[in-house]
Amino acid sequence: MNEEVSVNNIENTADKIKTEPKEIQFPNALLIPEIVKFMDEGHTVTLRLKGFSMRPFLENNRDKALMKKATHPQVGDPVLAEISDRHYVLHRIIKIEGNQVTLRGDGNIATEQCRLQDVKGEIIGFYRKNREKLDRTDGRKWKIYSWVWTQLFPIRRYLLGAYRRLWIPCFGPI
Repeated sequence: MNEEVSVNNIENTADKIKTEPKEIQFPNALLIPEIVKFMDEGHTVTLRLKGFSMRPFLENNRDKALMKKATHPQVGDPVLAEISDRHYVLHRIIKIEGNQVTLRGDGNIATEQCRLQDVKGEIIGFYRKNREKLDRTDGRKWKIYSWVWTQLFPIRRYLLGAYRRLWIPCFGPI
């Protein structure tokens, strides 16, 4: 009888291992250079977002970005860029002057700088709120959101503060 219980326990454990996907996390400094290699080979990559710099519409550990190798980044585009050695950000381009690119996260006040060749990935779209439907960055919804949000920059600090302190505790993330 003990043998049967042991076998059942082993089978139940094996079933759990098969059905529960395992998530492995790597530091960005190790993972993102490999992702850039895939994109350089012509692949698209889906990456789960970490951090709060693209709030209020993109949330930490909830949303995913679909990206490809950057070919012609433009002002307003969300991109993956290397702003210093092995330090990557997914932010919006707010200015391009010659070879200098200025980036700012939608949830940030400060800017970052990089060279045009350090823009590694262009975002095709986002999978938000665990949906399977892609919100494309070339679609009407994203373009309207982007235009409105970038125009609100002077007062964005106050809107983000209200969002963080009032909206999220009452209603949850957008």
